Amino acid sequence: MADGSSGINKDAAEKVLAQINDQEVTEFLQGLVRIPSVNPPGDVRDGMKYCADKLAEVGFEIEYITQEEEKPNLLASKSDGDGPTLLFNAHIDVVPTGDENNWTHPPFGAEIHDGKVYGRGAGDDKASVTAQVMAAVALARSGVPIKGKLIINEVADEEVGGALGAQLCAQDPRVEPDFVIVGEQTLNRVCLGEKGGAGCTVTVYGRAAHGALPWEGVNAIDGMGRIITAIQDELQPRLAERTHPLFQPSSCTVSMISGGVKTNVVPDKCEIYVDRRIVPGEKPEDVRAEIEEIAEKAIAGMKGMRVEVALGARGGREAHFCDENDPLPQAMLEANKFLGFNAEPTGFSMGTDGRHFVAQGYPAIVYGPGDPSLAHQPDEWVGVDEVVDATKAYALAAVSLLTKD
Repeated sequence: MADGSSGINKDAAEKVLAQINDQEVTEFLQGLVRIPSVNPPGDVRDGMKYCADKLAEVGFEIEYITQEEEKPNLLASKSDGDGPTLLFNAHIDVVPTGDENNWTHPPFGAEIHDGKVYGRGAGDDKASVTAQVMAAVALARSGVPIKGKLIINEVADEEVGGALGAQLCAQDPRVEPDFVIVGEQTLNRVCLGEKGGAGCTVTVYGRAAHGALPWEGVNAIDGMGRIITAIQDELQPRLAERTHPLFQPSSCTVSMISGGVKTNVVPDKCEIYVDRRIVPGEKPEDVRAEIEEIAEKAIAGMKGMRVEVALGARGGREAHFCDENDPLPQAMLEANKFLGFNAEPTGFSMGTDGRHFVAQGYPAIVYGPGDPSLAHQPDEWVGVDEVVDATKAYALAAVSLLTKD
């Protein structure tokens, strides 16, 4: 299992790994999945206490960062001497179950079948929460002294943007990490960063008229049809050529549409939302301007019609990633190498709470058990072995960053 060529202290690593019990890890995950923490409404109090109690048992100092009572964020820390601060972050809130008739297994049953734990949040994101908490427990039980501080920061509110979760924590003066590892479903691959997002609202304005006299009006839906076709024919092929070694290509999806006021009225307004995921080098404002240019060209020949394109309320965010040779990704890559896991770095195509820490100047990578394609679906599951493996990897990353001479 162990690879002596890695930069991890082998004696310390073996002591920590000896404290990881597969059954204990599995039972902790099951217990956490059985605590509903659906967002909305986002009440995570029971889940936070469940994690806090486990960490308090092994000497972690427990604090909370809270703006709304139902959405506390755990700040469990353990320090010993001068050194860097490593923060593990993952989220306890989960998306709604949807129609439970579509589930084969109870959404909050945490049943195990064929080595898989089934349930809402089993992968997204309670598998990562479990791996982080149990890695911290193993480190504490091992007696291996750390030089610096380990913070376990399990948060609320990720599924609706993170304003009351990771964003709140990243801005708190008690949270000043040198390194951040965000737990999400990466198949236990080391993701050096994540894509950016620059979603835009496109609004076409026309002129209303009676449906029996359509020539008296200007049909905004007709104009939007041309814009959608232009996005498909012009923008999407262009984006397919925008690539980066760590990420899937740049992309866009028309994900929402609305228009019209009544069945017998020529619609004077139509709106779509374009979900734009961006690779390093793309800027949100440039993304907006590009869509605007395509949209204006598409309706240029339609008299009495105009279009507006606006970035989402948050203004978009650029992609971010760490240099592979920086200490943080090296520690995670060394952990995977030591354990015989995949040590080829990659990038994460979805958004994570890592962006909130990066916005404050803290380096962040993404790592965790589970397949992201299973997130938010009925019969969500994660492999037991994946969670145990991630627990080991998190623990060794902490050994690498906090126990070096």
